[in-house]
Amino acid sequence: MTAITHRGLTRAGPDHVHAEAGTPRRSEEGSGSVLGLALITAFALAAALFVPMGGALAAGQQLRGAADAAALAAADTASGRVAGEPCAFAAEAAGATGAALTACTVDASGTASVTVATTIVGIAVTVRARAGPPQETIAST
Repeated sequence: MTAITHRGLTRAGPDHVHAEAGTPRRSEEGSGSVLGLALITAFALAAALFVPMGGALAAGQQLRGAADAAALAAADTASGRVAGEPCAFAAEAAGATGAALTACTVDASGTASVTVATTIVGIAVTVRARAGPPQETIAST
């Protein structure tokens, strides 16, 4: 094989040799594939972590809505707008979204306070909500 020298480097066959050091240079062939595979793996891991978090945030928002609906149902019943027992309607409203009513109280002014719970991504979560007549109505009674 013929050795070709160009700008201080000698090339003999497929390997490159530094003329000064006499050591073979390593081929960088395939390094782009390794980098691409590493990036794809990193994005896949990030997606695997963030998708459940997004679902948990949406489920938390749904639980807050369930608590609000339960409190409004109890307050409407306590005010006489709807016939029945306030906490029973609150439990029905919470159950409609898959949550469970864990606490319900209605004070003398007609203000309902409820607590609903569910499990989100294996973690028990509770949310409280309150509903009742406007503050001016409470102050004047």
